[in-house]
Amino acid sequence: MILPIRAFGDPVLRKVGKDIEKDYPGLQELIDNMFETMYSANGIGLAAPQIGLDIRLFVIDVTPLAEDEDYEDIKDELAEFKKVFINARILEESGEEWKFNEGCLSIPDVREDVKRKGTIVIEYYDENFVKHTETFSDIRARVIQHEYDHIEGVLFTDHLSALKKKLVKGKLTKITQGDVSIGYKMRFPK
Repeated sequence: MILPIRAFGDPVLRKVGKDIEKDYPGLQELIDNMFETMYSANGIGLAAPQIGLDIRLFVIDVTPLAEDEDYEDIKDELAEFKKVFINARILEESGEEWKFNEGCLSIPDVREDVKRKGTIVIEYYDENFVKHTETFSDIRARVIQHEYDHIEGVLFTDHLSALKKKLVKGKLTKITQGDVSIGYKMRFPK
């Protein structure tokens, strides 16, 4: 089932997510619905707060990037990178900071350069509640950091300089008011 994505200004996007247990009601259906919602919006990541749930769950599928010539050197890794992250905690961020032009399904029509560290170590449970501690680099780390921010109540626009925040303020106001045209289901703040 395709769920409406919460838009900038919705209070749930600012909540720190709560841990869940493996018996969380309808967990597998929720995960399936999140992937379906993400795909219908042409996204590569989606966090539970974006569909109105303040829990520590996000899904990622960067397999479409395997076809992008910018990632030719890691295409095999990207071709199989579809994951579920439950109760995730980033344990370490390291390496050089690098800029990347980020966007967000909850903030349509806004894209800005964001600096993030190049490598992360993350602890999480998968959809079968098997615990993992893994290290990721490159675009995979970037997408994880972006979705992880969502379960921490942080949006990519929070990483912008004061000047950049002023420059996008008008667009953010329009999103909050529902004055934006998008190709997927969206729920605007009331």
